[in-house]
Amino acid sequence: MSDSNDPLVRFQEVQKSYDGETLVVKNLNLDVARGEFLTMLGPSGSGKTTCLMMLAGFEPATHGEITLDGKSINDVAPHKRGIGMVFQNYALFPHMTVFENLAFPLQVRGMNKAEMETKVKRALDMVQLGDFGNRRPAQLSGGQQQRVAVARALVFDPELVLMDEPLGALDKQLREQMQYEIKHIHESLGVTVVYVTHDQSEALTMSSRVAVFNDGVIQQIAPPDELYEQPENAFVAQFIGENNKLEGIIKEKNGSGCVVEIPGGGVVSALDVNAGNVGERSSLSLRPERVEINPEDGKYPNIFNGKVEELIYLGDHIRTRINVCGRDDFIIKVPNASGLTQLVEGSPVKIGWALEDCRALDA
Repeated sequence: MSDSNDPLVRFQEVQKSYDGETLVVKNLNLDVARGEFLTMLGPSGSGKTTCLMMLAGFEPATHGEITLDGKSINDVAPHKRGIGMVFQNYALFPHMTVFENLAFPLQVRGMNKAEMETKVKRALDMVQLGDFGNRRPAQLSGGQQQRVAVARALVFDPELVLMDEPLGALDKQLREQMQYEIKHIHESLGVTVVYVTHDQSEALTMSSRVAVFNDGVIQQIAPPDELYEQPENAFVAQFIGENNKLEGIIKEKNGSGCVVEIPGGGVVSALDVNAGNVGERSSLSLRPERVEINPEDGKYPNIFNGKVEELIYLGDHIRTRINVCGRDDFIIKVPNASGLTQLVEGSPVKIGWALEDCRALDA
């Protein structure tokens, strides 16, 4: 056994190529701590599912080493890794009852009948399906089948559970409900979870940390709030949540700040995160909820005049599209309780934001 402070999972210089030429995963170095809920997030083809399949043993790594609990698992067969797995399509045995589906991984491990019954009952109770043991998968709803799949992955007390887009087949309301259920199960058991999704809100809701993948490389890895509030590059800013993107030329740099000239839109003071040098292009990232409508004069270094193009009522807020800084797709989320709900399409409006809320990133 390795030290309990060591990561449970470690990828070291891991590469994957299917054709011997193109790398789908490029020099991945990643540690997964014991008990954490790590989500691999990214668009299709970004390498996240390939990483999960290499960890599960369904795909060999082309280069590098993957360790589990301090031991290399590169040459260990999938069924000998002791990892729980939940798939998008549930992968339940249709000819078996729910009880038999859960008992199967225990039978494979040679467990006696009495202990097996105890573990299956405990796992079913955990996912609130204690009375469903005698049903077959076809007699269950999609959400119930997914709970059975989660229970089966946990029934043999694995240290590590992998989940590959497990909620992708469910409708929106059920998917959100299952997000909280899986999160609470993780918190109560303390098991380590590596989760793959392309759904950003799912990743933000459930995870201890999120690794954002693009083009086979982790662009940023951080807790959900840090990822959203402090994106390190333009890809992460655009991929996580809604984002106003302004592009321009860096005119000056001063300490942690910089000034960027927007073509046809004036100059913007921003936080220099990853902006490059004076004279180079930069992409500015600004979250819609960080922009204030009709601020007092002098309150912010960035105050601009614009025009309301569109108002969409979304219950808790009004999504306001504004023509400003040379763009007609600038979005502001106006809370319904703010007293600013009397905005009118076509009317002039003044907007403003703080320097630290506008992040100057790579072009």
